[in-house]
Amino acid sequence: MPIESLLVWLVIGAVAGWLAGLIMKGDGYGLVGNIIIGIIGSVIGGWLFGALFVGGPSGIVGAIIGATIGAVILIFILRLVRRAT
Repeated sequence: MPIESLLVWLVIGAVAGWLAGLIMKGDGYGLVGNIIIGIIGSVIGGWLFGALFVGGPSGIVGAIIGATIGAVILIFILRLVRRAT
């Protein structure tokens, strides 16, 4: 994987994690936490758009939107699990 692709993944993950934290009114997860949540959210968002037979958003802005939607879902699930324990 070229270094440019890795940097794009990291930036998209950071922005998506940060936006998801704002949407879910969280305490913030820090840079590394935002990147991890954003990247996992990107996988969830990509799977979700594929499962719904929607082409999904395209381009960098579309990737950020899809990753943010997935990250919001991830944070929601994590909060449900944390409450249950």
